[in-house]
Amino acid sequence: MGEFEGKTAIITGASRGIGRGIATHLGGLGANIVATARNTAALDSLVAELGNSGTRALAITADLSSEEDIQRIPSEALAEFGRIDILVNNGAIIHPRLHLVDFNIALWKEVIAINLVAAAILTRAVLPSMIENRQGKVINISSIGGRKGSKGRSAYRAAKAGLISLTESVAAEVKPFGIDVNCICPGGVDTEGLREAFGENISTEERDLMDVSEIAHVAAFLASNSSSAITGTAIDAFGGGNPLFR
Repeated sequence: MGEFEGKTAIITGASRGIGRGIATHLGGLGANIVATARNTAALDSLVAELGNSGTRALAITADLSSEEDIQRIPSEALAEFGRIDILVNNGAIIHPRLHLVDFNIALWKEVIAINLVAAAILTRAVLPSMIENRQGKVINISSIGGRKGSKGRSAYRAAKAGLISLTESVAAEVKPFGIDVNCICPGGVDTEGLREAFGENISTEERDLMDVSEIAHVAAFLASNSSSAITGTAIDAFGGGNPLFR
């Protein structure tokens, strides 16, 4: 049996893109998967795919802009599997390039709420179970955009920068309970969300896109026992878009 056998992983934004890639990879390694997103049909398709390969999986339709929905996720996960070992805060929305002066403030707030506040709320809801078990792994999916600002990207990059700081703060709080909290900062990844946001306007730096599996492998490492020496860290996974190459 592998080390993930019998462990349960919650992945937000699991209906497509990076989240689906992580769910599929962890499921293939033996973890029970709790997949959550807004798209019920896509979640059902993922759970069916996982089930066909022998993975136990649960779909939870939830909107990360709703605190009530967020609170349901760990409750339903515990009811189904009895434990939560891994949380991947991946769910996010991307906005088109907009200067702050042209930004609809309701959208600006929504980006912060879904990309940052929801991760804090869900982590808070999951931690009591992990603390009781004195083990757990929390993995936040930030972005290359969390490393510095950029014109037209104020809401997204502010949220992703905040996610890195949240990672560091919570890691310091929960390490005494055997819980590790880390962050991945991907460069451009070939996802539906990226193409919907930018279409043919994807910048030169973003055209050398990574496959979602590349990020899934990094997440699996951080979820594994092999990462026990790492906490409060943001790992840059920039791929071909690495600024060092420019």
